[in-house]
Amino acid sequence: MPVLVLPKSDKKLETLELSAPPDLNIEPAAFSRTIYAAAHVVADPLKDNDPWIDASIDWDQTIAFRKYLWEKGLGVAEAMDTAQRGMGLDWDTSRELIRLSLDAAKGCNGLIACGAGTDHLSPKPDLTVNEVIQAYEEQCETVERFGGRIILMASRALTACARGSEDFSAVYTKILNQVSEPVIIHWLGDMFDPKLKGYWGSADIDQATETCLSILNANSTKIDGIKISLLSKEKEILMRRRLPEKIKMYTGDDFNYPELILGDKEGHSHALLGIFDAIAGLAAAAATALGKEDKQTYNDLLDPTVPLSRHIFKAPTRFYKTGVVFLAYLNGFQENFTMLGGQESTRSTLHLADLIRLANSAGALLDPDLAASRAKTVFASRGIGS
Repeated sequence: MPVLVLPKSDKKLETLELSAPPDLNIEPAAFSRTIYAAAHVVADPLKDNDPWIDASIDWDQTIAFRKYLWEKGLGVAEAMDTAQRGMGLDWDTSRELIRLSLDAAKGCNGLIACGAGTDHLSPKPDLTVNEVIQAYEEQCETVERFGGRIILMASRALTACARGSEDFSAVYTKILNQVSEPVIIHWLGDMFDPKLKGYWGSADIDQATETCLSILNANSTKIDGIKISLLSKEKEILMRRRLPEKIKMYTGDDFNYPELILGDKEGHSHALLGIFDAIAGLAAAAATALGKEDKQTYNDLLDPTVPLSRHIFKAPTRFYKTGVVFLAYLNGFQENFTMLGGQESTRSTLHLADLIRLANSAGALLDPDLAASRAKTVFASRGIGS
């Protein structure tokens, strides 16, 4: 097995022997949960542009990765925060991403849902709720015109202009009354996006939950499920137990997903997770085991991935995309470690070194020789082993 030289926090170096990944049994027909991976995009580093401003995407590799997720039996949550929505991916590029992904999904019967939000609104002090509604309408109409199902994304604009919970209720009710198919609502916590602090009209999570539940109850026929990304299993479980009967809970908790998907006597969560982009094969094998009621194998596969996920999603959580893309590069899904907006720079050299250690322990390095070769290239550019 290949050996890497990695830095430690004391500025000394140590060697790490990489391990072969486990053999995985994947049978999508056995899945007993609906599983989405929020998919990243592959940047094109060879475009002559301003990389901090322009969103240049390698469309071939981006779509190829989605086909890989579908081959594993996972659904694709498209144009979400994992794709750097609001952090490098603008609405015009998102629209093209959605169109291309939906076309690709038709060719392989892939499960897909697409993010619709308000991120094309220009920030201004006099922004109105009606403008937010119009922005949601535009993006929802686009997704449906392309033949897609909607993930109704949280809105920075609504957070900024809403006067209270009544405005959130009015906006969501208006939009939900117009959609053609039931949507997935996404409640993204402010640890993922500080500009969403106070969503649903309150910074108090319990009060915000009450507002959210009232909207779900009032519009239950228009809602397939809700994804909450609060990194609190306790709050997710409490909310899950109070959902209307036909509304699914999609966990967005990248810290506690094995327990939440497994569930308890009162119910379980489905999944819509950014970490499943990085560990798609392990996630699919675990879903297979769970569908066959083999809880031991399920836990054996997913439990070792939790330290890796908690590291990738550590505060500042919004920079988790860097770890996801780094693993995609190490595992051969793209030919570069480059991100929209130069976001590959948001995590330290030590962070990336620890990520490799944890990915190795989790069995998340698909080709150790390739991972070692590519890691050496990255670390050499940072003065290690050069």
